Amino acid sequence: MIVGVPREIKSDEYRVAMLPVGVAMLRQAGHEVIVEAGAGLGSGFEDAQYVEAGATIETEHGRVFERAEMIVKVKEPLGEELDMLRAGQVVFTYFHFAASKALTDACLKSKITAVAYETLTDASGRLPLLTPMSEVAGRMSVQEGAKYLEKPMMGRGILLGGVPGVEPADVLILGAGVVGTNAAKVAAGMGARVVIMDVNLDRLRYLDDVMPPNVRGVYCDPYAVREHAVQADLVIGAVLIPGGRTPVLIQKDLLKQMKNGAVIVDVGVDQGGCVETTRPTTHSNPTYIIDGVVHYGVTNMPGAVGRTSTQALCHATQPYVIRLASQGIDKLVQNDAAFASALNMRDGKITNPAVAGAFAA
Repeated sequence: MIVGVPREIKSDEYRVAMLPVGVAMLRQAGHEVIVEAGAGLGSGFEDAQYVEAGATIETEHGRVFERAEMIVKVKEPLGEELDMLRAGQVVFTYFHFAASKALTDACLKSKITAVAYETLTDASGRLPLLTPMSEVAGRMSVQEGAKYLEKPMMGRGILLGGVPGVEPADVLILGAGVVGTNAAKVAAGMGARVVIMDVNLDRLRYLDDVMPPNVRGVYCDPYAVREHAVQADLVIGAVLIPGGRTPVLIQKDLLKQMKNGAVIVDVGVDQGGCVETTRPTTHSNPTYIIDGVVHYGVTNMPGAVGRTSTQALCHATQPYVIRLASQGIDKLVQNDAAFASALNMRDGKITNPAVAGAFAA
């Protein structure tokens, strides 16, 4: 199979979908790999490294799409890329269809075979291709939240961990999955008072055993969300419904009751976000303010740390890329539930129930 790795065109996206070693492994398995010139530079990988591994370098973005039978990306196809897609072409990337009907409609029209990182589920029910980026985003969410709590960033002007004699900040984390757990670790390590909320009592029991004393687990219901959001200096949205639209837990009317200069970092913005007022932003223009509350809605947070993120992502995706190239989607969907869950659309039809449900009338 001819596998294409284009340069990412999303704003401030520095990741690349394949490491040079991944090229070498695909070549060893008998496949051809085309890498767009400069695709790895944002992550610190030179074209020469890909050539040494056996890749062909293509200077034109469109030619990668034209020549490849399978496209391996990091982010969803954007803009002109949507016109480059063709029927039957396999595209393996993060799609997050539930957050964008326009993207969904365009990909349906192209009749590609859309295989999504974010819905691939292993035998244990985990999301192995979403997990590494969730780990990065969870840790970054507190890092970014702490930054935007600074007064020059229009935040409250407080230090997350406080200092002796001054109380630390209150952090509310909505969702106790991979993102939420990593956010809690970092926030706790910085000395904040942390409340992490979820509807899974077993998960809360587990976190109660492993988290430090400044992290408390609270059952997530509307009254509790309202109570703790009003107290919070920083709110981290870490809710995930695999493939589906993120439920809205904080309504617009609640913002007026929150602290002036409080910060919301909604990591789930890719899937619509758990705050009603969340909208996508970029690393170049990351925040906006509504009712005195700073909103951070960057849709590709891990892209800012491309070197770390690319390595973490590719370590997880590479075995699946090789299997997809070697065996084909038909065989894999038939014999492997992981690929059946990852297949989001084919021949102009949505195949993933959660994605279909996001657009149900």
